[in-house]
Amino acid sequence: MSTQSFSPDDYELAENRWFEDFEVGMRFPLPSRTMTDALFAAFQLASGDNHPIHYDIEYCRRRGHDGLLAHGFQVVSQTAPGAGMFPHYVGESMIGFLEQSSRFLKPVYAGDTLYSMLEVVELVEQRSTGVLKMQSTVHNQRGELVMDGAQSFLIAKRPA
Repeated sequence: MSTQSFSPDDYELAENRWFEDFEVGMRFPLPSRTMTDALFAAFQLASGDNHPIHYDIEYCRRRGHDGLLAHGFQVVSQTAPGAGMFPHYVGESMIGFLEQSSRFLKPVYAGDTLYSMLEVVELVEQRSTGVLKMQSTVHNQRGELVMDGAQSFLIAKRPA
């Protein structure tokens, strides 16, 4: 039996990083996920988006699609930094999520497996903080880029 004391304050998955600890090219992979009919239905319920392209297979087929299409924001949500390790590195230094943009390049269907990545592409130093800009990408199981975009975060510099 361990005699060490335990404190939740000392329980960390990763050592905190400050703005100065990041470098262009650092990558943060996110877990892969297969898009299922159940995920489509859950996202439709949560978003309130009831366009038939997301739930009416015959509507989709009449427009040349093989299956139901994922909601765009459902694809974007696969790049949520909280799904990976990034937030564990910036637990103390994260000030805020500043912006997000995305482009949808190919359709995503139920049954597709998505592989998302965040990569640091720019570091903009400020006096006591910095803006960390990341490229976000989502590929499908065929290696096709289905979405790309950008995310920016305000990160504190290391305290003096």
